[in-house]
Amino acid sequence: MKNTTKQDEKGFTLIEVMIVIAIIGILAAIAIPQFSRYRMRAYNSTVISDLKNTSLAEEAYYNDNQSYTKDRSKLPGNYASEGVVQIADASKTGYTLMGYHPSGNKTFTLIGPGGSITGN
Repeated sequence: MKNTTKQDEKGFTLIEVMIVIAIIGILAAIAIPQFSRYRMRAYNSTVISDLKNTSLAEEAYYNDNQSYTKDRSKLPGNYASEGVVQIADASKTGYTLMGYHPSGNKTFTLIGPGGSITGN
């Protein structure tokens, strides 16, 4: 009689493959929401950084012209991402900057000069 058991067969059983797929699914279920939150925080951080850079550009403009400007094209340098920061108001004594990233979840405001950034 022939021996029907082969000792040198290699591979995975169906149960082993199903367990590995289940573990990958659990890890993905945990990782994907965390990744989305990290991306949201990164977009919001971009807005804050761009507000600070725009504020510095406003101060540089003020040093040359003794007033602040509402026209972004008059500000020196490449200081902010396109469409993230808007100059809401500007006068001889101060300015108001508003920032929002389309992929973010907060709107930030900076009232200058020397103001702090507030977000909601």
